[in-house]
Amino acid sequence: MKKQEKTNVMRILDQKKIDYIMHDYSGSGAIAGDDVAKTLGENPEEVFKTLVTVGKTKQYYVFLVPVCKELNLKKAAKAVGEKKIEMIKAKELLPLTGYVHGGCSPIGMKKAFPTTVEASARTLEKICFSAGKIGFQVEVKVADLDKIGDFKFEDVAE
Repeated sequence: MKKQEKTNVMRILDQKKIDYIMHDYSGSGAIAGDDVAKTLGENPEEVFKTLVTVGKTKQYYVFLVPVCKELNLKKAAKAVGEKKIEMIKAKELLPLTGYVHGGCSPIGMKKAFPTTVEASARTLEKICFSAGKIGFQVEVKVADLDKIGDFKFEDVAE
């Protein structure tokens, strides 16, 4: 069996000495968040998608929401102190973050952006999110999110 290559996300977690479980679903064909959760046998409330937005001030913001929910743009704008925010266009994702659509992680972007995690994550022990490559997820304890970066928790999903 060949050794699993590490993504930048995994290397960053290793550097920060944060325990994680890597999930490989690369052969499954799952792309949509709900399909990924099903393939991994995980609760969709614990599998999070990474969404990148831009505010009226041209500042970028990252949101983590469960795959079974949607980002509420009004709540999200309020959470980050913007009048209005919108999703960035798919073609802007790679140059901005270094990640492709479907493999975007809140960790290891080209530049650190303010990151907000849906408040429901606080009630969970662990969450899964992209390991920075399509087909790979990392599972991290919610209590360890503070060690990863400056994540805040707000009610931003519906």
